[in-house]
Amino acid sequence: MFNRRAWLRRGVWRSLATCFLSTSFVCTAQTAHAEELNVAVAANFLGTLQKLAVLFQRAQGHTIVPSSGSSGQLYAQIQRGAPFDVLLSADAERPAKLEAEGLAVKGTRFTYARGRLILWSPKPGVVDSAGGVLKRSDLQFVALPDPKVAPYGVAAEQVLTALKLLAPLRAASKIVLGESVGQAHQFAVSGHADCAFIALAQVIDPAGKVPGSSWQIPESLYSRIDQDALVLSASQKQAVARAFLTWLRSDRAALDTIRSSGYANADKATSTQ
Repeated sequence: MFNRRAWLRRGVWRSLATCFLSTSFVCTAQTAHAEELNVAVAANFLGTLQKLAVLFQRAQGHTIVPSSGSSGQLYAQIQRGAPFDVLLSADAERPAKLEAEGLAVKGTRFTYARGRLILWSPKPGVVDSAGGVLKRSDLQFVALPDPKVAPYGVAAEQVLTALKLLAPLRAASKIVLGESVGQAHQFAVSGHADCAFIALAQVIDPAGKVPGSSWQIPESLYSRIDQDALVLSASQKQAVARAFLTWLRSDRAALDTIRSSGYANADKATSTQ
C-alpha cells in the first residue's frame, strides 16, 4: 500500500541532504581557491588597508597579508626579491621605476588614492590652524618622514621651503627624521617631537575629526601626493592580485573606505594599459 506521508518524508530528507552536500561542496571549493596576497603597503596606508582587507575577504574570500614601511624601503626590498604580490606605494615615482625595471606587470599601475599632508600634535593647543608653531622660539622638535625614502617627507620639506623655514629649523637642529611616516607619527605620540608632518589618514577618526591639534596644509604648498599601486612580476598569484586591484579601483565600498580614511579618490587612473 502506497504511504504518501512516508514518501514525502523521504523526499524532504533527500532534498535536505542534497542541499547540504551542494553547500558543502561550494564552501570547500571556495576555501580551496582562497589565496593569501602579500601586499607591500606604504606606512600611511596601513590602517586603511586593514579596513579594506576585511571587505575584500568578505567579497572574494582572499586574505590580505600586509608588510608596511616607507615607499623607499619597500622599493629596495622588491629590488632584492622580496616575495610581494602587490605594491601600494605612497608615490607614483617608485612604481613607475619598478615597471621600467621589469619588476612590475605593465598595465596594472594606477593611482588608488591622493594623500593629504597635515602638521599634527596629539596635544590640544600645540598646532594652530596656520602652522605658526613652526616659528615659535619654544618649539623643540618637529618630526618629518625621511625625504629620501618617504614621499610625505618630500612634501613636508616642500612646505617648509615655501614658508622659508627649512634652513632655520635645520640650523637650530629642530628637525628629527623618521624612517617612515609611521615613525614620524610615533615621535609626536611619544613626546620626542612637539609635532609631526604626517598623513591625515593616520589620525582622522570615523567621524572625520582629528584629535589633538593640527594644521591641514594647503595643497598649494606641496606637490600632489599620488599614491600608485601595481602587481609585481615575481608574484605567483597574479590573477588574484589583479582581481584585488580591480576591486580596489572600482568597488563602491572600497572607494568610500579610502575617502572616509582621509584620502581623495584619484580623479582618473594612471593605468599604463
